Amino acid sequence: MCYNVEFKPKSGDKWGTACTVKVPEATIPNLTPNEAYLFRVVAINEKGKSEPKDLGLPVVAKDVAIEPSVNLLFTTYSVKAGDDLTLEVPVRGRPKPVVSWKKDGLPLKQTSSVTILNTATSSKILIKQASREHVGKYEITLANTAGTVTTDIGVVVLDKPGPPKGIKVDAVTSDSITLSWSPPDYDGGCSISNYIVEKRDTNTQEWQMAASNVARTCFKAGRLTHGAEYQFRIYAVNRYGKSTYLDSPGITAQYNFKQPGPPSTPIVKLATKSYMLVTWNEPVSDGGSPVLGYHVERKERSSILWTKMNRGMIKDTEYKVNGIEEGMMYEYRIYAENIAGIGKCSKACEAVAARDPCDPPGTPVVTAVTRTSVSLSWDKPEYDGGAKVSGYIIERRDLPEGRWTRCNFTNVPETRYDVTGLTENSQYDFRVIAKNAAGLFSEPSDNTGPIIIKDDVDPPRIMMDVKFRETVFVKAGETLKINADLAGRPAPVISWTKDGKEIELRARIQIVSTDTSTSVIVKDCSRRDSGQYVLTLQNIAGTVTMPINCVILDKPGPSAGPLQITGLTAEECTLSWGPPQEIGGANITHYVVEKRETSRLAWTLVKGDVTKTYFKVTGLLKGNEYIFRVLAVNKHGLGEALESEAIKVTDPYTFATAPASVDVTTITGDSMTLTWCKPASDGGSPITGYVIERREKTGMRWVRVNRDPVVECTTVATKLRKGCEYDFRVYAENAAGLSPPSEPSATFRAMDPLVVPSRPTKPKIVSSTKDSVSIVWKPPTNDGGAPILGYTVEYRDYVHKPEWVEAIPLTKSLEFTIKGLKTDAEYEFCVKTINKVGSSVRSLYSDAAAAMDRTSEPSFDVDIEMRKVHLVKHSTAFTLNVPFKGKPVPSVDWTKEGVDLKVRGTIESTDSSTSLTIEKATRNDSGEYSVTIESPLGKATLPMIVKVLDSPGPPVNVKVSAVTRDSATLTWEAPENDGGDAVKAYHVEKREASKKAWVCVTSNCHALTYKVEDLQEGAIYYFRIIGENEYGVGVPQEAKAGTKITVTCIDACEYLDVVQYKAGVSVKLRVGIIAKPLPTIEWLKNGKELVASSTVSVENSTDSSAVLIKDATRLDTGSYEIKIKNVLGSASATIRIEILGMTPQLSAETWS
Repeated sequence: MCYNVEFKPKSGDKWGTACTVKVPEATIPNLTPNEAYLFRVVAINEKGKSEPKDLGLPVVAKDVAIEPSVNLLFTTYSVKAGDDLTLEVPVRGRPKPVVSWKKDGLPLKQTSSVTILNTATSSKILIKQASREHVGKYEITLANTAGTVTTDIGVVVLDKPGPPKGIKVDAVTSDSITLSWSPPDYDGGCSISNYIVEKRDTNTQEWQMAASNVARTCFKAGRLTHGAEYQFRIYAVNRYGKSTYLDSPGITAQYNFKQPGPPSTPIVKLATKSYMLVTWNEPVSDGGSPVLGYHVERKERSSILWTKMNRGMIKDTEYKVNGIEEGMMYEYRIYAENIAGIGKCSKACEAVAARDPCDPPGTPVVTAVTRTSVSLSWDKPEYDGGAKVSGYIIERRDLPEGRWTRCNFTNVPETRYDVTGLTENSQYDFRVIAKNAAGLFSEPSDNTGPIIIKDDVDPPRIMMDVKFRETVFVKAGETLKINADLAGRPAPVISWTKDGKEIELRARIQIVSTDTSTSVIVKDCSRRDSGQYVLTLQNIAGTVTMPINCVILDKPGPSAGPLQITGLTAEECTLSWGPPQEIGGANITHYVVEKRETSRLAWTLVKGDVTKTYFKVTGLLKGNEYIFRVLAVNKHGLGEALESEAIKVTDPYTFATAPASVDVTTITGDSMTLTWCKPASDGGSPITGYVIERREKTGMRWVRVNRDPVVECTTVATKLRKGCEYDFRVYAENAAGLSPPSEPSATFRAMDPLVVPSRPTKPKIVSSTKDSVSIVWKPPTNDGGAPILGYTVEYRDYVHKPEWVEAIPLTKSLEFTIKGLKTDAEYEFCVKTINKVGSSVRSLYSDAAAAMDRTSEPSFDVDIEMRKVHLVKHSTAFTLNVPFKGKPVPSVDWTKEGVDLKVRGTIESTDSSTSLTIEKATRNDSGEYSVTIESPLGKATLPMIVKVLDSPGPPVNVKVSAVTRDSATLTWEAPENDGGDAVKAYHVEKREASKKAWVCVTSNCHALTYKVEDLQEGAIYYFRIIGENEYGVGVPQEAKAGTKITVTCIDACEYLDVVQYKAGVSVKLRVGIIAKPLPTIEWLKNGKELVASSTVSVENSTDSSAVLIKDATRLDTGSYEIKIKNVLGSASATIRIEILGMTPQLSAETWS
């Protein structure tokens, strides 16, 4: 078959054959450019030509333009320095695009190491021995008539990084230099891991490592020698090595500034006998660095040794110097310190004595003013500075803007002075300075304030401390002192009053007055000194008064009486009183109540914290005479007592008389209902309740029946003993107490009333014969209060229902067999209960039952408990008791897989039950026990699961799965019998072949595999595994054979015995191999090399070798031996097989 391709110009009419091809595609040459053609195809086979198939659309013969494109597999290429790199870029486009390359924006030039190769389908750049100069961004541009495309390609050369750049000195101290730098321009194609910094003293040529693992671009070199010049160099490090280094200029380890200059001369701002306050100013020059602090030194004037006073640096420009001796003269000097060190000291200050300064005098008081003079007075300084005050200096100042000038030019030893030579109507201010014998001057006193110089008359004025404006509190026994300063011209008349009455002078009350002051002094104060004190001043200019309220803090006075007594009984009374009038300056917190019998002198505390003004006193003795007293208490103590009159304690009422007519109305086995009559007299107090007592007839002791009094005249006595006889009596209770008891009641016995019993349960048919029926029933729920004597059984014909026939008048059993019945006749039965009162009604009638021999299939009469798992402890006995039923009586058979239960246990059987008893149970007694009962009517089997709680049995399939020079890996499976509890751990033990003792490798293995290590190469070991559960360590299980510790071994454990196969089957003898390096393998049969044939072949792998025997015959019986060997040793194993079956007939060829 072939194809004819025909064509014609679009404008033509005649089809021409272009070509004939055998494949369904063709290329038509020699067409006129830019002319349109139509095409069609005709299929041709041996039968002829097909109908032509048109292409459909005209095709213009011209070149097809395709926009250039680049297909890149990677946009970045990396190459190690020194290796060659080829960048190949596939190129597409029509017409063929023009290719141009650029690197980092500049046209790529071909050199001895860079070559550009362009083909029709690709463009290549060949880079030989790539270096750092080849790193960059390469740009390929493809252009043709259809368009232009540009693509970037990155080239990374993996090399050592370039050197760091831009080293800077950030900080210099006397022993350190801090450097910083910028990362290198080229990082070698991977990140910079760290920098290495080296240093050297410029006086030497030896470079020393400063740091080998600097992560940042900065480093502080410490422990430098002050004043030495250092040079540093820095390397960048990446995974390919370290760069060339970057040098620093020489740098001297020293500050760029110097120590500060000396501070100003210090001044002792304040001197006392225990400390001095020294101040100074900052130095003129700080040396180019801020002053960090100061140091203070001190010496005695007579000494040449200066002592440093401060431990730490002083930040301020003053310092308090302690530890000085009183009277000594001290000098001070100061040092300033900056970062460069401590500068020179200041000049020493003048010596200052260690003495307390004299206090200033009191504020001057103007006592008199004339047109030319002023009279002043003042108080001495409170402290004279350790030396007696020798005189005073009085100063004045013209107001408003005058300067202070001295008034006295001679020494004034007194505390008053007349200033003369003043100008009339002028204003002046005055102050006083004290001087002591040591020559020390005090600070000036406070100013007097403006004083106008003129003749004047002033009304009286009172100046008091502000504390007197409020209430003054004074403790009892202390002294009350009220002070007041006076003013007024002429001098006023002074008078003192208390609560409106003039104060009488006594030994403990004094009034002291001068022209300028007055005071009242009250010694040994008591609460009676509380009140309002009033000071009155009077002169021709007027009168002024000043009240002062005083409270003396003392114990309170007696409570307000009288102490009233109300609510008197034989045991209690109520006291009431009023609060005390004198409370001692503090609130009354509580009251103390006490009592005393008139026959005694000692007071007894009744209540010590009464907060009300009344109290109920209890616990008094009837007939005694008492006196009571009350004492008020405030925070200052116990006040005076308020006593009552003597009073005798008696009751206004007496006991009630005894109740009457105690009787019992209702009796049960454990309770009785009692009634009685009220007492004839309540004793003057209402009856609050009754108390009942009982006594057994055989006893002597009365026992209270009710816990709380009974309000009504009846109650129920409970919790009595059935059959016991009881007497009862009653007490009446009022406010005076219990009355005498009533007369005892008659004797009554606690017992329930007797009735006939209830009927028994419905009879149940249990068996029958041809002339009898057996029934059973259960006793009644109520015996009627009397013991059940027995039962009466009755029956009657079920069909005709005649009168009931009594089968037995009295039987004590709960089952009965009715005999003498007619064969196959149906009957119904009933039962009656009998006690000494009589017979119950008949029970429900039984179901109809015929007198006939009964048969039933054997079945088990067991509950759900028998079907559960029976748990038995190790070494204990257990019995499986199984009741059953069936008629005729079935035979019994006990079974357990693999065990003869007649030998292992004891079997006992009756007509209705069977039991199996196992003594000293072990884990092997766990499992399923089956009991089978069988009769001609059928068969039934009951399985029962017994689990003996014991240590686990032996693990299963213990094998050595891997062996090395010094270890062996063991695997095993969990014990089939876990002893009733999950195995929580395994013990792994080993034993050398030459020893008898087992050695524990581990006792806490939780997996089913374990690697035994630290074994001796070449030695043979035996291994065993033991399971352990909650009940102990179980039975060990050994691996089947000893294991030689070598890397060459054979696992042929499954072929330890002769292996038998049937003739005609295919046999595969596979042996596991553990060996490294791989061994050589050789198979022998009966001592001779095994020859492969059409029926016998050998398959080897890295971990096993196998002999395959097809259609085995008896000729294949024999001993097969495998031998393996490598450089570390050798191993062998023998497998004996026996082929069972007829001997095949051998051909002559076989015999030959």
